[in-house]
Amino acid sequence: MPETEANIIDRPHLCLVPPRAERFDDMAKPKGIFMAEALKAGEGKQLSVRGLTHSYGGQNAISDISFEVEAGEIVALLGPSGCGKSTVLRAIAGLIQPRSGAVQLGGQNLANVSARSRGIGMVFQNYALFPHLTVAENIAYPLACQHMPRVERRERVEEMLSLVQLKSYGNRLPRELSGGQQQRVAVARAIAGRPSLLLLDEPFGALDRALRFDLQVELLHLQKTLGITTLIVTHDQEEAQSLAGRLVLMNKGNVEQIDTPMAVYDRPKTLFVNTFIGQANVLHGTVERLDAEATTVALPNGNTVVLPRRLNFTVGSKVTITFRPEDVRLSTNPSDFALPARLTVSVPLGPTLVHDLVLDDGTGLRASQVRGPYTFIPEPGAQLFAEIDTLRCHAFPSDPETSRE
Repeated sequence: MPETEANIIDRPHLCLVPPRAERFDDMAKPKGIFMAEALKAGEGKQLSVRGLTHSYGGQNAISDISFEVEAGEIVALLGPSGCGKSTVLRAIAGLIQPRSGAVQLGGQNLANVSARSRGIGMVFQNYALFPHLTVAENIAYPLACQHMPRVERRERVEEMLSLVQLKSYGNRLPRELSGGQQQRVAVARAIAGRPSLLLLDEPFGALDRALRFDLQVELLHLQKTLGITTLIVTHDQEEAQSLAGRLVLMNKGNVEQIDTPMAVYDRPKTLFVNTFIGQANVLHGTVERLDAEATTVALPNGNTVVLPRRLNFTVGSKVTITFRPEDVRLSTNPSDFALPARLTVSVPLGPTLVHDLVLDDGTGLRASQVRGPYTFIPEPGAQLFAEIDTLRCHAFPSDPETSRE
């Protein structure tokens, strides 16, 4: 017999995960952390991760990962593929047992709590919808596993369909939906049980750019409306910066920096963070002189860059200087400390012009400027001078093991 919404409501044993012995609808009071609605967002720390370490095949995947998420906050775990983000997420969800460390949710230690009892909603990149169930049945599925009364389930499903703007799609199968609609169903199913924490694992990775942005805005509005504490895993820096109030930057299994998107962009603590977030020009040089309020760095081509502050280096130290494309101004006239450069190409990107240049030693340089009706656009091959806003420069030790500013 084909499954229907009524089947799922009336026959909770259809859940793939065996239902708990206690019935949620019969509880006079929620017990501990086993009922998601007992952990509604309030004030203070909703999620606390302390010293998580895990390995696969003897190789550390994550090392001493620690961070906190405030109630109602959106935080993004951001980093390149293979840096350990998903391992952290799986440990929080209870899908793996970390080698060491602790996860607390709403002040409760989750060490001995099963994945299905943690009050956590999860959305995967591939949506993980049941293909043989309708949209309404997919959303009702976790509610049936919780033994929610039939009438309340129907009301909750209708509420979720309305929230994700799919009110007339309840009887459709997943294959009859677009990718964006399937993603909305996955989100609706994840939040239907009113979880204390929502985990999103690369939630928009399978969608095209325009649709990704639209759904990000929708998700942000939905999260703010419901106040669900949310942790997003992504390698997409634009996605992370547009959704999250804070970023946890990861690299090679370690946390490099935790801060707001603007602080991470403007004040990166490591060379990795500086080059991973946004675009960055990189120049290698040697500290030539240290003054009370200035540091002079000699470049291999004989030019110098003078930074208007004394850096914590010694004369002769190898350093890496970084700066953003928007911190470079191009001129046809030489000036003090401007770097001679040859323009290779200019690319219009909407209201912005991006210029790629090369210094006389072959080092690449990128500059960007807002395009206006009277913007001077030099021809490829033009000899120009790149004036760097040295107030916006960062300097890191060239040794990758100590590359902190």
